[in-house]
Amino acid sequence: MQFPQRQYCLDGSNSGCVIINTSILLWTIVGREKHMKILLLMANGVEMLEASAFIDVFGWYRTYGDGDIEVITCGLEKKIVTTFNIPLEVDMCVDEVKAEDYDALAIPGGFGTYGFYEDAYSEPVQNLISTFHTAHKWIASICVGALPIGKSGILKGRKATTYHLMDKRRQAQLAAFDVEIIDAPVVVDDKIITSWCPSTAVEVAFELLQQLAGETAASSIRYLMGF
Repeated sequence: MQFPQRQYCLDGSNSGCVIINTSILLWTIVGREKHMKILLLMANGVEMLEASAFIDVFGWYRTYGDGDIEVITCGLEKKIVTTFNIPLEVDMCVDEVKAEDYDALAIPGGFGTYGFYEDAYSEPVQNLISTFHTAHKWIASICVGALPIGKSGILKGRKATTYHLMDKRRQAQLAAFDVEIIDAPVVVDDKIITSWCPSTAVEVAFELLQQLAGETAASSIRYLMGF
């Protein structure tokens, strides 16, 4: 299908121009809105596919969107090891975080055999989750990233979901925290986003983008990324 196109220039000249489809609102980098930050929790054993969804979606938004949302990584220590033994260095440690400096907390899931739950259930991480919730910040999780949120107590009596395969054992664990399990790929209750499994990673990132920057911004970046 062919869409009508129009050229938009940033400075009135032919330099720095972009071609966009007039059938969808795609933004150029003109007049940034206020700078926002997302804290991306990188526990040991974190699954890279899930963490990278936030980095990619918000990276595209910073490059092609009309706002500025930065992703900052944190862990219990500066050096972590992800699922499948990929070593990484994060931007900062959890004990350095000031929740008031951030607009959202993102929690990708991971594998217990690589130390995910040891980190995610630790007191510093549990306190971090509670602090963001008390400050009315958005909290977005993917897959079993919902479990440390459940353990913190902030999902009590709320609707949520988590990994739904392998006899739904992870959903049973989440339910044990007095959470109402919803059998859906992505669930939003108040300002908490939870999801099924790694296949939902990009959808969660888009949902968080929509909540922070609006539906038009999320739709535009989704279109540019080919989703």
